[in-house]
Amino acid sequence: MANRGPSYGLSREVQEKIEQKYDADLENKLVDWIILQCAEDIEHPPPGRAHFQQWLMDGTVLCKLINSLYPPGQEPIAKISESKMAFKQMEQISQFLKAAETYGVRTTDIFQTVDLWEGKDMAAVQRTLMALGSVAVTKDDGCYRGEPSWFHR
Repeated sequence: MANRGPSYGLSREVQEKIEQKYDADLENKLVDWIILQCAEDIEHPPPGRAHFQQWLMDGTVLCKLINSLYPPGQEPIAKISESKMAFKQMEQISQFLKAAETYGVRTTDIFQTVDLWEGKDMAAVQRTLMALGSVAVTKDDGCYRGEPSWFHR
């Protein structure tokens, strides 16, 4: 966010430890799965944490992802809008998180909206997406697209 300055001292050390948990290889795997799962014309983002964050930040890709895990007509998010307004984007991220929890992702595996919006903990975003993929593989309801070995059962 524009009003948040750089962190120093202990805050900086904590932020650096959080950033070290981010996995670039996992990012590639998740991007490939999301694009395959959504089966829509979703553009592949350039590699890197900042591009991954930017790709997910408006919530549209996340909402399309969770909707793709349901049979047609049963999607949990009825309206997905590509808005440039911050509150609308954060609202869509929140809708995704609520739908992911309803789908079966444990509360402890769910990231906070600010983790993605401010880019403070992109590793938490990766953990949520991994947990979502694992639940989708486990459900075995025919809605999962992708290699089952990509996620833990």
